[in-house]
Amino acid sequence: MNARLKRDWKKPRYALIMIAAIALMLSGCGSSTSSKLSDDKTNVVTSFYPIYYLASEIGGDYANVINLIPTGVEPHDWSPKSRDLDTAAKAQLLLYNGAGLEGWIDDFLEGLPTNSKLMTGAMSEGITLLDADSEEHEEHDDHDHGDLDVDPHTWVSPKSMLVMADNVKQMLIKADAAHEEQFRANYEKVAEQLKTLDEQYTRELGALQNHEIVVSHQAFSYLARDYGLHEQSIMGLSPDAEPRAQDLLKLTKFVKENNVKYIFFEELVSSTLAETLANEADVETLVLNPVEGLTNEQQKNGDNYVTIMESNLQNLLKALQ
Repeated sequence: MNARLKRDWKKPRYALIMIAAIALMLSGCGSSTSSKLSDDKTNVVTSFYPIYYLASEIGGDYANVINLIPTGVEPHDWSPKSRDLDTAAKAQLLLYNGAGLEGWIDDFLEGLPTNSKLMTGAMSEGITLLDADSEEHEEHDDHDHGDLDVDPHTWVSPKSMLVMADNVKQMLIKADAAHEEQFRANYEKVAEQLKTLDEQYTRELGALQNHEIVVSHQAFSYLARDYGLHEQSIMGLSPDAEPRAQDLLKLTKFVKENNVKYIFFEELVSSTLAETLANEADVETLVLNPVEGLTNEQQKNGDNYVTIMESNLQNLLKALQ
């Protein structure tokens, strides 16, 4: 999440009042987003795809899950609209990642009507967070992280996603205790899939001799920490952070000296820098998806967090053989 987005939402108090006022007007006109709210299910608003996936799977037939960020949109570049505030105000739950990913969240919550009964929670709660300037980052990355104190990309590791799944389950039970048994049963199915992913990553990456990966966006530090990888990134924690010329030269040298065969890029942001580095170092590119959102094609194909993380593992194995 970039510093610009955070600054844009730190505006005078009247801006919040205006947003709330516009939201109320839109609710009277019946906005398209508000029409998605359900009268007979627990309405859950999620801030981005990984939490939407967990809430949909665990909530099952008893939750109406609305994701704020549209398909194909990169969450670092997104900010909420007045209709989003209106939708959240009428829902029962608002689940977000936290750890600095949603720079808009504090002002968004302050803009809710005083009579809103919305329950909110950060789903990264309980995960040991990586400091933005920790040794894990500094060892392989000289980028300026702006005003982020911690790395927000918790969900990219199946180990972290297991913690987040438990948090989602607890929030659903809190909002709708009558369906606790169903939520727990659905959670067990999701947890089993995530545990299988975790075991696959641990076993298959642990068997490799090479652990050096070069990525376009520094979104894989939790994955690297949990599965013994070493991450080098072209850009910083925000995918639109501009690398310096010396960073690219340093990375080109690193790629050649460490026999790196592939530069990883992601679908929701431009692959130009990854391709530039790959051409300079005479290597190829591969996708490593931070699962921040689905593309339209992935949605049509029925892909989800688990299938994308399985593809990520196959691409990691191909690159590190």
